[in-house]
Amino acid sequence: MEFGFCFAKQGGNIMRIVELTDESKNNILENLLKRSPNSYGKFESTVAEILLNIKTNGDEALFEYTKNFDKADINADNIVVTEAEIEEAYSLVDPELIEVIRKAIVNIRSFHEKQKQYSWFDSKPDGTILGQKVTALARVGVYVPGGKAAYPSSVLMNVLPAKVAGVEQIIMCTPPDKEGKVYPTTLVAAKEAGVDVIYKAGGAQAVAAMAYGTKSIPKVDKICGPGNIYVALAKKAVFGYVSIDSVAGPSEILVIADETANPRYVAADLLSQAEHDEMASAILVTTSEDLAHKVSAEVDKFVAELSRKEIIQKSLDNYGYILVAKDIDEAVDVANEIASEHMEIVTKNPFDVMTKVKNAGAIFLGEYSSEPLGDYFAGPNHVLPTNGTAKFFSPLRNQALFHILEMLLKLSTQILRNLLQQSILQLMLIQLR
Repeated sequence: MEFGFCFAKQGGNIMRIVELTDESKNNILENLLKRSPNSYGKFESTVAEILLNIKTNGDEALFEYTKNFDKADINADNIVVTEAEIEEAYSLVDPELIEVIRKAIVNIRSFHEKQKQYSWFDSKPDGTILGQKVTALARVGVYVPGGKAAYPSSVLMNVLPAKVAGVEQIIMCTPPDKEGKVYPTTLVAAKEAGVDVIYKAGGAQAVAAMAYGTKSIPKVDKICGPGNIYVALAKKAVFGYVSIDSVAGPSEILVIADETANPRYVAADLLSQAEHDEMASAILVTTSEDLAHKVSAEVDKFVAELSRKEIIQKSLDNYGYILVAKDIDEAVDVANEIASEHMEIVTKNPFDVMTKVKNAGAIFLGEYSSEPLGDYFAGPNHVLPTNGTAKFFSPLRNQALFHILEMLLKLSTQILRNLLQQSILQLMLIQLR
């Protein structure tokens, strides 16, 4: 049984197969941390400069950055997407895709309705009333990227929890192309989900505009949505001026599989994240050496045919692994250490394995519960913790779009007098000690 790095760029497997040991585990964890937004200090000065410029000069700086970065002539007269532009977008999007978007909205809304949190009041025998008042945020800003891949699901997953929570106004910022147009499916998804205003602005400058407010873009209470490293660092920097959902890193998937798994399905699901960008991570942890080699071969076949071949190869070169564990407990242990954004369990008894999982953004059980199905359509949110932060962060939920007021109500003068007397007695006892 030969382990170690067997990756070769030509004439060999694209994904390396590694024996799972303490040393290999630590090396992989260290390598994965390089993907964290906390490791990109060299970009922070650029982001800080953009934020300060927007804070100081508002729209003037915003339009200048849009011209420089997006090559689009955007100004106060055309920064807001018009109803005519939205109607045009509908004419450009396949009606079948629109129908799929509408079905996804039903699923996502239904899932998030179950997470709703409510106000409550509790009456004590002495007449004291304690309670909690749950109030939706007034305005939420959603950032939706353009660039290498525009996903309507990014719109739905960020907007619908806010709609379910009862947020009064939802605005959206997304970068335009050089013609000043926004990707049609993004506009259709925004309209279907119920976005109130869409602005043609992208990057760290859009985050700054939503955080500080400009003449064209109002200040929001919370910013949600994915983006590149500049967007992530900008969200991190403005936290405190506004709330944010998270500081997300590149996408990632980890699959736990045994000898019963279908290697072609496993390979396809690994590539579903590797295709996102060069920093994405795709990891298989398996108890079967035979499956490891079969999955590696299937990955080679897929990559040879896929249009995003170069991105996938760079992702797998840097952050793709097939780990062979001695048993399922060792596989779960390393999975809990990695705490992946997405975790698939493709074993004979996936529910049994799931009970041992402590850390993951989202879990998909069985070979037919593919990660793309959950990310785009089934209902659970795909705004998930990355880079090991699933150990202490959770997916975006509508609870994150409320603020909670704790209350003490209807306190009579007699109750207050009694409480004060009890407090004074307690202080006297403490002093006597």
